[in-house]
Amino acid sequence: MSPSATRVEVAIVGAGFAGIGMAIALRRAGREDFVVLERAASLGGTWRENTYPGVACDVPSHLYGFATHPNPDWSGTYARGAEIRAYLEDVAASEGLGDRLRLRSPMHRAEWDADRGVWRLALGVSGSADRDASEGPAIIEADVLVLACGRLTEPAIPRTPGLEQFPGPVFHSARWDHSAPLAGARVGVVGTGASAVQIVPALARAASHVTLLQRSAPWIVPRGGGAYSDADRARFVADPTALESLRADLYAEGEARFASRSGDSAAAAEAEAVARTHLARQVTDPALRAALTPDYAFGCKRVLLSDDFYPAVSSDAVTLVPAALAAVEGSTLVAADGTRHDVDALVLATGFASSRQPYAELVRGEGGQTLAEHWSAGMTSFGSTVVAGFPNLFVLNGPNASLGHSSSVLMIEEQAAYVCRVLDVRGRGVLRVDPAAESAYTDEIGRAAASTRWMTGGCRNWYVDERSGRLTLLWPGTVDAFRARLARADGSEFLPTTDREPALEGSSA
Repeated sequence: MSPSATRVEVAIVGAGFAGIGMAIALRRAGREDFVVLERAASLGGTWRENTYPGVACDVPSHLYGFATHPNPDWSGTYARGAEIRAYLEDVAASEGLGDRLRLRSPMHRAEWDADRGVWRLALGVSGSADRDASEGPAIIEADVLVLACGRLTEPAIPRTPGLEQFPGPVFHSARWDHSAPLAGARVGVVGTGASAVQIVPALARAASHVTLLQRSAPWIVPRGGGAYSDADRARFVADPTALESLRADLYAEGEARFASRSGDSAAAAEAEAVARTHLARQVTDPALRAALTPDYAFGCKRVLLSDDFYPAVSSDAVTLVPAALAAVEGSTLVAADGTRHDVDALVLATGFASSRQPYAELVRGEGGQTLAEHWSAGMTSFGSTVVAGFPNLFVLNGPNASLGHSSSVLMIEEQAAYVCRVLDVRGRGVLRVDPAAESAYTDEIGRAAASTRWMTGGCRNWYVDERSGRLTLLWPGTVDAFRARLARADGSEFLPTTDREPALEGSSA
């Protein structure tokens, strides 16, 4: 028999930046009756999962943090992965979230109970180290469900013939096997995205040789930056206004970058010239330089930052194969151009299930429809946060909430603020999104995206849903524009409630 349910006002699923950010916002709003559910044994999200050599953020560290928790101790302009994870742990500790955080508690399913007006969550039987599996899943009933599961958590594994029969170590970049004997080995790397441009230079220093298979070349601009000195960090501690000023400058620089990333002709041409100059200076071989030159518009795919990728690929330690992986025959990689390459280990830097969120299969709203079914033609929402047919549900970092020019944490903070405003205004009523409001917002996104490089740049990117052809991941505007858009939400996005609606009744966790 299942144990009795635990009742809370708000259940947050995920303990990365989105989940921790939501918890901070609720606490600032005076809402203490919440729980943060995390499937893993520790918090950290993306920065817990990704531990590959060279892992770091490509957003300046003083912009990649919560406004309420500035960190004067970042080691440099761009923080390493372990440092970001430690920052999240420090934030959770300083906010006193320990008693609200439930680790090893994967959400097995979430179903809306229309009769009682609550979300009923079943947590996997491995959810707690001290719970006997024979007791069945733990049950949580929540008035409000916040999905803060992230978009870069489930690796996308290519369906390549023979891959499963590869005799050596093979793993995705987000599931790095630190026990694999890569030192002195011949290592194949599939992909040239954001993870690969960090991994390849690190592997080139350790492996006997790296074979890099490139389906399409990325646009890469100089990374720059450097380490903060002890004097810098001491100044940030002594003078918080200096830190505030730096964050404001970084914010303004990020907002200005939107023009080049989205397709403003003059801004894109200027940024592309920087990328081409960077390539020309670091790669002198004409044939290699040609292979590393993208054949699509600047900004169509994610623009990458690196100062050491091109030198690594130009060295004798790396062979660039300008073709996708077509098949695996034993320990031989067969590229789409017909070339064959023998390797001892294989790293799949092949991205994530981003436009088709895995958690969507687990969530059932009104009428028993799953979120995945609702999103079968691509993710939709109102305000990039609430979804028709799923009462009292909020999605952070989901549909049209990502950025291609600045820090995703900024978007999370705006979404969390919107959640708190909505809960305060609507009080005890059940929140049902008007399908017409969701449809209108989807059309609004479509109009804003239509002329951008993401839609017209001649490339395949993970921002656009392959089935619908709609931009479903990115917000097609600046952070300022997103903040203003959510500020215009006046409650008319929700259907009127009736006296017969179940009340939102919070209780202690």
